[in-house]
Amino acid sequence: MPRAEPRLQRKLLAWLLAPLLLLLLLDAAAAYWNAVRYAHLVHDRGLQEIAREIAAHVQPDAGAPRLQLSEAAAQSLRSGRQDRLWLRVQSDAGAVLGGDAAMPPPPPLGPQDGPRFYESRIEGEPVRVLAARLPGGAGADAPRVLVQVAETMHQRDALAWDMMASAVLPQLLLVAITVAIVWFGVSRGLAPLQRLRRAVSDRSHLDLSPIALDDVPGEVRPLVEEVNALMARLARTFDFQSRFVADAAHQLKTPVSGLKAQIELALRETQPERLQHSLSQLYLSADRLSRLVRQLLSLARNEPGALQSLQLQPLDLQAFALDLSMEWVPHAIQRNIDLGFEGGEQPLMIDADPDRLRDLVNNLIDNAIRYTDPGGRVTVRVAPVPPDECQLAISDDGPRIPVAERARVFERFHRLLGTPADGSGLGLAIVSEIATLHGARIQLEEDADGVGNTFTVFFRTRPVAALRPAAPLSAG
Repeated sequence: MPRAEPRLQRKLLAWLLAPLLLLLLLDAAAAYWNAVRYAHLVHDRGLQEIAREIAAHVQPDAGAPRLQLSEAAAQSLRSGRQDRLWLRVQSDAGAVLGGDAAMPPPPPLGPQDGPRFYESRIEGEPVRVLAARLPGGAGADAPRVLVQVAETMHQRDALAWDMMASAVLPQLLLVAITVAIVWFGVSRGLAPLQRLRRAVSDRSHLDLSPIALDDVPGEVRPLVEEVNALMARLARTFDFQSRFVADAAHQLKTPVSGLKAQIELALRETQPERLQHSLSQLYLSADRLSRLVRQLLSLARNEPGALQSLQLQPLDLQAFALDLSMEWVPHAIQRNIDLGFEGGEQPLMIDADPDRLRDLVNNLIDNAIRYTDPGGRVTVRVAPVPPDECQLAISDDGPRIPVAERARVFERFHRLLGTPADGSGLGLAIVSEIATLHGARIQLEEDADGVGNTFTVFFRTRPVAALRPAAPLSAG
């Protein structure tokens, strides 16, 4: 069985009305107790008057008391009463002087005990009984007798219920009015939430604009602000995804079309030499396409929205850059480029994601080697920058990037006009995204010797735990 959905309106009404109803019940119980007590008080006085009247009809007879109560006098005592009445008179010696035989025996009473009221049953009906020792007759030496008067409780109950109704009904009406006012007030108070619910449910799934805060209660405003922040993050994520899909579709269209054309050309070739040449071109095109796909995936992985997946750990930038530079030595030798590494003797510790930092360094070295002519020089430098930074700098002998173009080279798919090197225009964009994820800053300047460019990334260092010398590297 599904669990009932919790409703704020129900909870508010329960917390507001439950104490009110509980107080009404307690007040009704107290009113009933007071009404019963007052009804007994009023009718008990009547029983005492009847008992004294009966005791007045006791006369001494030859030294012994005798009840002289005629039937007419007994009927006069019962007249005008809606409840049935039972009487009995008993001497101190225990002799019954007169009255109704159905009257139950009295409780033990001492000579000095006052009147006692108790409840019993006569002929199956509940009754209220008075037992009192009273002087019989009017003389000073009149003997004392035990008088019992019993009466059914219909009038008492009716009086008690009337008194209770007169006390509780106005309160019940007041509670009903209070319930209506509280219900209306809670409904009105929660109306902004209902409007907020409709505003959210009526909007399109493509609408990620912020929810208006004009009519939002202060208690709900932090929640709506968090929802707006979440929608803003979703909007950025969807924007990243849409931009990635558009970029991928645009960039993959041309190389895929080229591959298709080269395959069609290779299928028409009959000479082995020309077929071999076509297959070589197909391999180069497939390699370029593979590199483009890797860069697109790397760009998507390093979007600013991927900050939560960043896994930072302590890392020696100098040793890390040295290892990666050594991996590029064969490629540099193949292109007849002098690849060198310059570092210090102490480690430079930073907090970085190793996989993403690998992409940053590889893209910078690949970009430097790709745009440097054979016989040129590429240098990787790692050095501390007082007081709390270190730098990774890659210098090349490639074409000088004009000052006006230096800010745009980090844009996606931007390439300098007139450069013969093959590239997708994504490498430096990936470097910029990774640097942003690490809180690093990147700088582009002319090389110190006036030939080529120098890309420098500044990282914040962490305390050095150990010393680790770095070995120089030179390839050429």
